Amino acid sequence: QVQLVESGGGLVQAGGSLRLSCAASGSIFSINVMGWYRQAPGKQRELVAAITSGGSANYGDSVKGRFTISRDLAKNTGYLQMNSLKPDDTSVYYCNAAIKRAVSGPAYSYWGQGTQVTVSS
Repeated sequence: QVQLVESGGGLVQAGGSLRLSCAASGSIFSINVMGWYRQAPGKQRELVAAITSGGSANYGDSVKGRFTISRDLAKNTGYLQMNSLKPDDTSVYYCNAAIKRAVSGPAYSYWGQGTQVTVSS
């Protein structure tokens, strides 16, 4: 069994910062990619940022230059540092990871339960 648990969401004023964490636990051999997605009411879920095991990162256009994704391989934990937050960043943020549970097995996609980020104007 594998679990992803997000933390760090909350209410912040525009221009402020938050740091989200995503801790993976359970039967994990390796984590190939960790990413953050967000979904606002009435909108589709969108990619915020993703990072490979080698450290290559990519970002959604709306967050480039403001958000930074990182990960701690030893702790199976990913982070999303969000700076210069805007009201449009208000959303539920979900962690996603492609996880291999055995050396010869495939990687499966897992999701966290989501954490609310609210940015007030």
